[in-house]
Amino acid sequence: MLSVAIVGGLHADARRAAVDRLLAEVPGSVALHHDLATAVRGTVVRTVRDRTGIVSAGEASLVNDCACCALREDLVPELERLAADGLTRLAVVELWDSVEPKAMAEVVASADLRLTGVITAVDPALVLPYLGNGDDLAEAGLAAAATDQRTVADTFARQLEYAPVLALATSEDADDEDRALLAQLHPTARQVPIGDGDLSGRGDGDRESWFERRPAEEPGLAGQAGLASADSEPRRSPLAEAAFGGFDVEAAAAAQHPACALLPAEADECGVSTLVWHRRRPFHPERLYAALEDLCCAAARSRGRFWLADRPDTLLHWDAAGGALCVENAGPWLASLPDAAWELVPPVRRAAAALDWHPEHGDCCQHLVFTSPGLDRDGLELLLESCLLTDAEYAAGRTAWKQLPPAFDSLLEV
Repeated sequence: MLSVAIVGGLHADARRAAVDRLLAEVPGSVALHHDLATAVRGTVVRTVRDRTGIVSAGEASLVNDCACCALREDLVPELERLAADGLTRLAVVELWDSVEPKAMAEVVASADLRLTGVITAVDPALVLPYLGNGDDLAEAGLAAAATDQRTVADTFARQLEYAPVLALATSEDADDEDRALLAQLHPTARQVPIGDGDLSGRGDGDRESWFERRPAEEPGLAGQAGLASADSEPRRSPLAEAAFGGFDVEAAAAAQHPACALLPAEADECGVSTLVWHRRRPFHPERLYAALEDLCCAAARSRGRFWLADRPDTLLHWDAAGGALCVENAGPWLASLPDAAWELVPPVRRAAAALDWHPEHGDCCQHLVFTSPGLDRDGLELLLESCLLTDAEYAAGRTAWKQLPPAFDSLLEV
């Protein structure tokens, strides 16, 4: 049965190295890549290659002038063709630079294909430079559509934080600070080395490819890879193992939703700090708005959920990288919903709220996380505290809160 693994990331050299490593190690594997750089000419170029080189190439026309739409329309039929011919063990979908893995993972899963891995390839030395790059993708020649308004920083942050596996390139320029930053940005990720040197599939020295020694308990593998007997011990490379490790699209989406996201915890290592700021009092909209520039520049990366006094029933999403902030309406707080509506809420959302439920405010809260080298924790906390309602403002109650000036209307496109 065909397995599909997605490998993405803006670090193109690391991404290609990871894909090359998988092709070399996994017999019967191919890589599919859609080059969106040609979208300005109205087409997307598709290549399919194996460890020896390009097997086939073709073009797909743009759909609604959207390169990513063309990718979606062309990718699934190609994967279904590979699944039908029965000759391919692993299809590696190598995403173009700025394509985010979440969208493609959901496309593959919705087509009832077997998605077994989502990997973001990373050069640790480039994490901070990319997080600090506030340039628009269009300025960098990386926009996936004419209407693409994303930045390099926010795109890289989402690529990094969505994937449960990070494939790390060997980098002489990376230091302990770079590694600490990567670990704090995505502490639950499994980090695996891409590997160096020989790409023949035999790894170090004379060690066999892990497929050559994997037990014949997976249907169809023994005939393809010339496996040893079933009692042989498997020797999997971490990267190849990750490509077959399994992936749950719904769980991954829940882990990114602002209401139940798996946010980083407090940390302080090698000059890199993560501050978790949690409060039960709403922000004053004008004071918070006036502080946005300082808050966005205080850390390389910040995210979470927050509570505005003039919108007491609305859960707001905070997503900042590269000095730029994206604020989104993420729907109502559960505390504002009638009991009957709770059955319509996903169980993971109800569980997350229950873990942090307040007797007066329910799940309404401030939960923001800031991660950066050289983080001024004390100064940041003082600034955040100054944006909360004062005791007098808080005591005035919700009716008075709703009369406060709606400073965030422009950001929320009201």
